[in-house]
Amino acid sequence: MNVLCDIETPEDVKTLVDAFYAKVNCDELLAPIFNKTAQVDWPKHLPTMYRFWQSLLFGSGNYQGAPFPKHAVLPVQQAHFERWLTLFAETVDENFTGPKSEEAKSRAMCFADTFARRMGVLTDPAALARTLHDECHRTP
Repeated sequence: MNVLCDIETPEDVKTLVDAFYAKVNCDELLAPIFNKTAQVDWPKHLPTMYRFWQSLLFGSGNYQGAPFPKHAVLPVQQAHFERWLTLFAETVDENFTGPKSEEAKSRAMCFADTFARRMGVLTDPAALARTLHDECHRTP
């Protein structure tokens, strides 16, 4: 049995980000948004995501940017945010456990909620919280 540790290092953040976006790239709802609509340049985007999450979780300050404008133009609905959040929480739980892991899921929830609200697609505000709650309390 593999014992999970908390997110503690930049390498842990890289593991999380890589595993999460591997799922996104295989997801029938999210992959078209990332790959066809946004045409994400993955070799460029992933290091940005490493810096973003390192800054959030460790206060490294090595991310500078404004993520919302790039997302605001995407043709997404609340279901996209729910799936993104489900995959994120699932990836965290598969790879890590501990306070930073919980913080990562909480911060992801805040970003999903804020972006969905600002984009005007949050039709059921409690749904995102239910998505995270259900994912965090599922039985393996």
